[in-house]
Amino acid sequence: MQILPAAVLFCCNLNEVRSPMAEGIMKRFHGSRVFVDSAGIQEGARDPFMIEVMREIGVDMSRHQPKRLRDLDTDSFQLVIALSPHARDTAAELTRYTHCELRSWDIPDPTLIEGSRAVRLAAYRQVRDLLQQKILDLFPQEDI
Repeated sequence: MQILPAAVLFCCNLNEVRSPMAEGIMKRFHGSRVFVDSAGIQEGARDPFMIEVMREIGVDMSRHQPKRLRDLDTDSFQLVIALSPHARDTAAELTRYTHCELRSWDIPDPTLIEGSRAVRLAAYRQVRDLLQQKILDLFPQEDI
């Protein structure tokens, strides 16, 4: 377990699926105590499957606006978690001279899964659940 940082940034390739999921999950469990944001190497678009599977766990991501990592002030984050190898490399370059910790979680991209709607939604749910487990392993919920 790690002490909660003041600000956490999740980054991935497009800020469409993985990083907004992580942002929403982190906010769900720790958003009242931590500033949380997400960004992508490139700016993507809102993904309807991401919105749907997050709604299933009570997190509304319908107003998520994808943004680019280069447009953020990375100096304000104590922890950056990259969710893809490309995001890790870019985040490492952008945070090279800052005092933030960079972690890398290689999270699969569910948009690469082909098949029926049910098959694709199952892939998104697996990624959502993996992110939730990794976040709660790193920052467990406090007993209230």
